[in-house]
Amino acid sequence: MRKGSELRPIVKLRSTAGTGYTYVTRKNRRNDPERMTIRKFDPVVRRHVEFREER
Repeated sequence: MRKGSELRPIVKLRSTAGTGYTYVTRKNRRNDPERMTIRKFDPVVRRHVEFREER
């Protein structure tokens, strides 16, 4: 495994609206050691909702 993949792992962001919609992104473990939350667009409910990191 490369050093870069250990520092910036791939994480799955799941919608809190209960639709099951997900985004896949990378995060920096040094800057964000806890689970991340981002407001993004959920096309199922057609509005911006909070997405939380899932492991």
